[in-house]
Amino acid sequence: MSRTREEVNLAGRKIVLIGTAHVSKESIAEVKNEIESLKPDCVAVELDEKRYNSMMDPESWKNLDIVKVLKRREGFLMLANLVLSSFQKRMGKNVGVKPGDEMLAAINCAKENNILFTLVDRPIQVTLRRAWAKNSLWGKCKLLASMIASAFDNEEISEAEIEKLKSGNEMDSMMKELSEYLPSVKEVLIDERDRYLASHIWESEGNTIVAVLGAGHLPGVKAYLEKLANGIMISDTSDIETVSEKSIAGKVIGWGIPIVIVALIVAGFFMGGRPIGTQMIGSWILWNGCLSALGALMAFANPITVLVAFVGAPLTSLCPLVGVGLFTGIVQALICKPKVSDIESLQEDVSSLKGWYKNRVLKVLLVFFLSSLGSTIGTFVATGKIASLLTKIGVK
Repeated sequence: MSRTREEVNLAGRKIVLIGTAHVSKESIAEVKNEIESLKPDCVAVELDEKRYNSMMDPESWKNLDIVKVLKRREGFLMLANLVLSSFQKRMGKNVGVKPGDEMLAAINCAKENNILFTLVDRPIQVTLRRAWAKNSLWGKCKLLASMIASAFDNEEISEAEIEKLKSGNEMDSMMKELSEYLPSVKEVLIDERDRYLASHIWESEGNTIVAVLGAGHLPGVKAYLEKLANGIMISDTSDIETVSEKSIAGKVIGWGIPIVIVALIVAGFFMGGRPIGTQMIGSWILWNGCLSALGALMAFANPITVLVAFVGAPLTSLCPLVGVGLFTGIVQALICKPKVSDIESLQEDVSSLKGWYKNRVLKVLLVFFLSSLGSTIGTFVATGKIASLLTKIGVK
């Protein structure tokens, strides 16, 4: 049996899993043939409601409000979404297929044959938030590095190479590589979603179901379906449908760092007098402000935005509830308002360095990211400087 098709007969139900490459002509044909020949009671597709709505309304990007995105604290999520979609779009460019065309084909085929269809994937925002939250600081750095590398990777992939992605050896190799490089990301992107997909496929109506999903999910989804059929697990996925709040330890650390910094400065005033205390405050303001402003400058931000970065970073670094990127991003967006043309060319511009500086939406995200990064580095450097000044006082 093909690795791209798995058929399981469980508890009187027939479930056919079709594994696809998301930019494959062959996958589109395979999906259509399976649905038309089997005439299932239900077609389950690896989509969430937001991605489905985007497919149904390709012009929805024109309604993008970057200021609202930043206010909802979704700047990093949007960055990740853009990079991932741009990468998939480049993969399908040479074969004339858009990412998700096989899912759209499955839905259209179901509609044409009056077959019920259902969306069985977890919302992408939840998946990305959980992937970010589960990572250590080093893991976050590796994740950002891999995203940046993929954004500017212009290597062309042939149709034959895309079809190979569905084969067992190629897919197993990719999964192994991902689990070794970023185990927590693999857990969220693959393992959790295997369980989520299986549970929602199991809950689909009817006794004959065709499920269309990425080839990498086939083994895991099949295994979970067997567990569901045998009563080894239940279909409740509420524990992986939200981003858990920070633990008490995490909240203590989040507030503990600013408290320690303030305590060090206060100790400087007591132990070294006003000159040392003032020098500590100056170090904090200069390192935080200058490095955040430098990040904004590297993004070619408006001078007013650069000033906001310099003034805002020393203050926001003492409050874990808000980051300087929120303010610099919003100010940049208000001063240099994105145009409709910027939104229309978003998918193309994200794949080139020139595009990030030319496109006003992408520049807002660049300002947001680089000013935040500068402030983070400045916090660590300034803390070290403050601690070293206090150490010198103690030695004396």
